[in-house]
Amino acid sequence: MSWERYRLGDLYEVHNGLSKGSKFFGSGYGFLSFSTVFNNYFIPDELPDLVQSTEKEQESYSIKRGDIFLTRTSETADELGMSCVALKDYPHATYNGFTKRLRPITDKVVPEYIGYYMRMPSFRNEFMAFSTMTTRASLRNEDLLGLKVNLPNLDKQSSIANILREYDYLIENNQKQIKLLEEAAQRLYKEWFIDHHFPGYENVKIVDSIPEGWNIRKLADVADIIMGQSPTSDTFNLNRNGLPFHQGVGSYGNRYVKNKVYTTSYTRIANADSILFSVRAPVGRLNVTKNKIVIGRGLAAFNQKQGYQNYLFYMLKEHYFKDDLIGNGSIFSSITKNELMNQKFIIPDTKTMLAYDNIAKIIDKKIDNLDCQIDLISEARNRLLPKLMSGEIEI
Repeated sequence: MSWERYRLGDLYEVHNGLSKGSKFFGSGYGFLSFSTVFNNYFIPDELPDLVQSTEKEQESYSIKRGDIFLTRTSETADELGMSCVALKDYPHATYNGFTKRLRPITDKVVPEYIGYYMRMPSFRNEFMAFSTMTTRASLRNEDLLGLKVNLPNLDKQSSIANILREYDYLIENNQKQIKLLEEAAQRLYKEWFIDHHFPGYENVKIVDSIPEGWNIRKLADVADIIMGQSPTSDTFNLNRNGLPFHQGVGSYGNRYVKNKVYTTSYTRIANADSILFSVRAPVGRLNVTKNKIVIGRGLAAFNQKQGYQNYLFYMLKEHYFKDDLIGNGSIFSSITKNELMNQKFIIPDTKTMLAYDNIAKIIDKKIDNLDCQIDLISEARNRLLPKLMSGEIEI
């Protein structure tokens, strides 16, 4: 197979992203966040975040097919230079200031191909080699544009990308199933605990706008809360020494956190099946742990005092229904432990809570199985990726 080697600077021009205050987020037009870039090879069809942006900003920070977005700064070097590629134009959308945009200046690259190429471990290691570690890792334009990529002809690029995309279609199908299951659990939560149509509701009196036997309680009364505390960066490693470390939403998955960085300093621990809550912008984003981890200052961990963890997850999803926006309409760019502990919720009687938790537990088990399948498919794709990109496997 014939390959040619190019500098990124010969193929793309680089631009920084949009930086705005927290009050502008949560409504408006599509916005490509750091987390979306970090967690996806390609930008999803629908951007999950919104920002109030002007026409000038939309023009300057536009997103078009072929654009590559890279995380330009991070708490750890391993999170630096994670790429995400646009496969279509996103009218009116803008992208995050903590990312860089590479816009094509030639027609030599198939977007689907470069999306996989830049996620290869061998290419990712080049970002690690020139990362600047002070308090944060950072990415300089001259280093970025000097990186080199190997390109076969356009037909070969498309063929390689099409093979890898088949794996992603399976992943996307599982993700859609997970989304439907979560929506079913959330609809049931709303029916029972917001609309008060829970089993036997016809025979329960309403007292002060809530069913008899239910109470308004502080979060601290129903959940144990652990606030994160970051260890020093010299304890970080990628060799799986110690426990996985998570600083904030950058390592969030669609539902479960993805372990990449480890630490040998156990400052604050979140056990398996803990609910993680982001305490810095975007405040209120949730994820779940599959194993014991160390949490940094951007996260808190919740565990329901009676063990009804599935109920707690959907209660929090209902209350923190948008990033930074808490259910009472307050907007936070960050939240303290006291503010968090004093958040108030309508808590049902134990019988109703247990009944819901048992149903949600079945749904969440299905979600967990689908997520495990995603991990296996991703592993298979990632093993094939470097063999195709190096020409070891002939198309």
